[in-house]
Amino acid sequence: MTQQDTPRAPLPPFSLEDAVTKVRMAEDAWNSRDPARVALAYTRDTAWRNRDEFLNGRAEVEAFLTRKWEKENGYRLIKEIWAHAENRIAVRFCYEWHDQDGQWFRAHGNENWEFDAMGYMAVRHASINDVAIAEADRLFHWPQGRRPDDHPGLTRLGL
Repeated sequence: MTQQDTPRAPLPPFSLEDAVTKVRMAEDAWNSRDPARVALAYTRDTAWRNRDEFLNGRAEVEAFLTRKWEKENGYRLIKEIWAHAENRIAVRFCYEWHDQDGQWFRAHGNENWEFDAMGYMAVRHASINDVAIAEADRLFHWPQGRRPDDHPGLTRLGL
C-alpha cells in the first residue's frame, strides 16, 4: 500500500469536529516548517493557488514551502475554521514572520480546501496579505513549533 492509499483521517464527509481537527492538523504541520511533512497532506496531483503562484503536485508544493521558509524567519501560524461542508473546509489564518533585516510582518489570509475521499487535500486556494508590524506588536510568542493548546486563537486575539 502506498502513502496515497493510506487514509488520512478524518475523512469526508466532515462533521464540525472533523473539520476542526483537520484545521489543527494543518496548523501543526505548517508550524513544523518541514516542507516534506506538510506536502504529504496533499494528493500527489494537488492543485494550489497561493497568492500569485499556481502549483501542481507535491514536488512543487515542497519546493514552494522550502523557498517560503528560507525567507520567512520566526514563522508562527494560527488557523481557524470559518466554514465546512461535505469535503470542503474554509479557513482564516494569520501568521507572523520576519525578514532577514528583522522587519516583522503579520500575514492575514483565507484558504479554501477540497479533500479527496481518502482525506488528502486535492485543491487549495489561498489569498494572503502581509502587513508590516513592529516587533512590539507581535502576538504569537510561543517557542518555534506547535502552538500550545492554551495559546489564544485568532478570535480571542481579536484578529
